[in-house]
Amino acid sequence: MTIQDVAALSGLSICTVSRALRHLPNVSAKAQAKVSDAAAKLGYKASSAAARLAGGTTGAVAIIVPTATAWFFAQAVEAAEEIFADSGFDTVLISLRNRPGVQRKLFADLAGLAQRVDGVLLLNVALDGAETAALEASGLAVASVGMHAVPWDNVGIDDEEAARQATGHLLGLGHWDLAMLAGTEPAGRTVVTADARRRGFERALADHDLTVDPDLVVNAGSSIEGGRRAMTELVENRRMPSAVFAGCDETAFGALMALRDLGLSAPGNVSIIGIDDHQMSWFLGLTTIAQPVADQGAFAATLLAERLHRPGSAHPPAAHLLETKLVERRSTGRRR
Repeated sequence: MTIQDVAALSGLSICTVSRALRHLPNVSAKAQAKVSDAAAKLGYKASSAAARLAGGTTGAVAIIVPTATAWFFAQAVEAAEEIFADSGFDTVLISLRNRPGVQRKLFADLAGLAQRVDGVLLLNVALDGAETAALEASGLAVASVGMHAVPWDNVGIDDEEAARQATGHLLGLGHWDLAMLAGTEPAGRTVVTADARRRGFERALADHDLTVDPDLVVNAGSSIEGGRRAMTELVENRRMPSAVFAGCDETAFGALMALRDLGLSAPGNVSIIGIDDHQMSWFLGLTTIAQPVADQGAFAATLLAERLHRPGSAHPPAAHLLETKLVERRSTGRRR
């Protein structure tokens, strides 16, 4: 049994379940009772917060992120840090600052990292085969969020299906000339989810006997400025589609800004959808595919903490997918 099973049976989020299992504040009596009942039925017991890694080493965990400034990583890191703190671990946050040189230097000295921490939580870090093998051989316990085909516990969403759902929503509104603001940076850097989301976009079009127009796929990265730049490029130098799928909400925010600057609007001129359900998406009226960001960080941290506390009885590494859902707001509408 895992914390995800307790969350599913109780009908509460993983973050709430984790707090309730450790009897932390800000959990209602009703929620506490639901969690206690679900845990008892499943025979689930949380690790003691006072426990340390068997054999005791550093009692610390590194959280590695591509950048510390993006909303997704801030949300996931905060949830993970809370779990680690509750489980008795200190955390070391390592930002790669979206610089390949920083990543190469880190993975060239994993032995040094292993002297500082007992485990590593990776958040959407794109690794090559050599880096994956080096991490496996380092002796560090590892878990991740948003990565694919890795030999350790990973928590995420089905990025391809989320993109297919987002694109399908636009197609269902009668849009057929669709653009994608992809997660590839102009310099070639790609967020780890970008390829899967592009496949989902292509798959949705193929389901409707449509093909991807290469001229309507613009590299935008995963930032507001990237989305603004890419949307401006579409309108001014290519052609304006009737709808746009942005690889993440922050990219979509930039696209909305570009439309405003150009005297256009969504959905008046272009319908726009993203993925995330960023905390500002409701304010900007962005239609999006919501993903449980904090729960992904919390669940992955829980799996890593349990592996560190009970290395001999830990479950085999597995991929854990959490659900997404369409949140329809005012940025999308029927093709006019």
